[in-house]
Amino acid sequence: MNLQFIDIAIILAYLAASVVIGYWVSHRASRDMRAYFLGGNVMPWYVLGISNASGMFDISGTMLLVYWMFIYGLKSVWIPWLWPTFNQVFLMVYLSAWLRRSNVMTGAEWIKTRFGTGRGAQLAHLIVVIYAFVSIIGFFSYGFKGIGKFAATFLPWHLSPNQYATILIAITAIYVIKGGMFSVVITEVIQFCILSVASFAVGIIAMAKVSPGTLQHVVPAGWDQIFFGWHLNLDWSSLIVAANAKIAEDGYGIYGFFVMMLLFKGVLISMAGPAPNYDMQRVLSSKDAREASMMSSWVNVVLTFPRYFLITGLTVLALVFFSDQIRAMGTNMDFELVLPYALGRFVPTGLLGFLIAGLLAAFMSNFAATVNAAPPYFVNDIYKRFINPNASPRTYVRLSYLSSFAVVVVGVLIGWYVTSVNSVVLWIVSGLWGGYTASNALKWYWWRFNGYGYFWGMVTGIASSLILPKLLPGISIVRGLLQAHPVNADVALVFPLTFALSLVGCLAGTWLTKPEDEEVLKDFYRRVRPWGFWGPILAKVRAEDPTFKRNKDFWRDMFNVVVGITWQISLVALPIYIVIQKFRSAALTAAIIAVTSIVLKFTWYNHLKVREAFDQASAPRRAAEPLATA
Repeated sequence: MNLQFIDIAIILAYLAASVVIGYWVSHRASRDMRAYFLGGNVMPWYVLGISNASGMFDISGTMLLVYWMFIYGLKSVWIPWLWPTFNQVFLMVYLSAWLRRSNVMTGAEWIKTRFGTGRGAQLAHLIVVIYAFVSIIGFFSYGFKGIGKFAATFLPWHLSPNQYATILIAITAIYVIKGGMFSVVITEVIQFCILSVASFAVGIIAMAKVSPGTLQHVVPAGWDQIFFGWHLNLDWSSLIVAANAKIAEDGYGIYGFFVMMLLFKGVLISMAGPAPNYDMQRVLSSKDAREASMMSSWVNVVLTFPRYFLITGLTVLALVFFSDQIRAMGTNMDFELVLPYALGRFVPTGLLGFLIAGLLAAFMSNFAATVNAAPPYFVNDIYKRFINPNASPRTYVRLSYLSSFAVVVVGVLIGWYVTSVNSVVLWIVSGLWGGYTASNALKWYWWRFNGYGYFWGMVTGIASSLILPKLLPGISIVRGLLQAHPVNADVALVFPLTFALSLVGCLAGTWLTKPEDEEVLKDFYRRVRPWGFWGPILAKVRAEDPTFKRNKDFWRDMFNVVVGITWQISLVALPIYIVIQKFRSAALTAAIIAVTSIVLKFTWYNHLKVREAFDQASAPRRAAEPLATA
């Protein structure tokens, strides 16, 4: 594609401005580790929410969402439960508050507040650090492949996708490594504003160019319906044969079963809390537990609306004006390229440069957040804890620079050999997260779960996530089952088996070893106040403090989760209905958003003030008590 001079100038100006602004604020990060990794816990919840949304608004994910909507229509709004997107609802309702009360810097450091400092806790700490590095490198590779495909389509210098990805990563690394959290957040807010303006513009262009009647002629029956039966029932055979082949390859034909599995998997993953990546880092960077919850709620709003204006606009334009070229490509069509093809053909000069800059911003936000999440695990959880606990703050910051650079190098080397964005996503959401889920759910809700159980659950889970995707296709009975009932093997088999094996490791490690120190458990329970199976610890805490009140919010929280998921999926559907000009459906969806928002105002938001008052009332007593794990 040949970009016009003005488009190239806009892109280069944006890249230069990102580096300058990020580097300019970097002095704020050089004071100490808390400033470098968490921004000193002084940034407001709405700024952190926009930053978090910007990190999630990545090119690789947007390319996937455009491809999914192109093929699956409005039914594609359920597929992101792969991640799952509704984990932000669980965070909003209760988990962000629980995590923030720990007042730690990383997920590995949090282990001390739950398991203490014994042998089991040390093993648990070690496995969290390993998992954090593996998952961060996985997300890095995912972003690397997506930005390479995107840049090779647009930028005019005839480099390979991998070469483009490496150059853009090097540019972003300049301010990320130097500036830490402050640079990441400030640049992400600017990047999100650019991307939002461009996204709304693309949606409006699609509405102006494509009428509802025209769209109906290029999509199969049911494409514009959000609800579904047991089978997908989308027949592309008279329109784009490759789309039917892609549905079969994805294994989403039995759609009802697929979504049920996504819900089952998603609830378990969400109850485990955030993985040790940039999402967790934003929660820990908030000022207090209330602002952590508010930040997670804000992510749902600011991310969804502009992103789906862009996704739907590009999909509609590609369906109407690009279907002939797609048909000509036959079964060789790479549907991950629908986004760059649609941009190149239908977005006018000037706006195209602005939008490409915005999408580059989306990549840079995701990359910056991912890289910034990695150094704490090396510096704080390995070097400071085991090697040199008395080094100067300046030494820790310099090591943070070095570890950030090392993550970038390793990520580039691995990303160079990845073949598909979708393949990385499926491995992360079905394999790796399957290994993470059991240990990290039990740690919140069951007092008897200990460090050894956590360690062996994570070890069996991670090992299963690496072995099962290669092992299962070679088993004849599994191969025959998938041929008879074509479903997505990663969702239907890899995640459940990985989770089950991990759960066995959790239970065996726990029951074969002693419970954690009683003082550690009481301290954790007083500070975090989780609901769940904590009866013996509650009794001991009350024996020392008869005024202590247990957390009775389980049913309230579960109700708010159900309402919140309904609210979130409606926020996704509304911009889609607007862009495809189904205004009656849009009005009904807006009404659902209004009703669920009012319900959450009374059942969730107002209750945050009650929780905040309780936190403030108990803070002096907790502050006077030294951490049993320190």
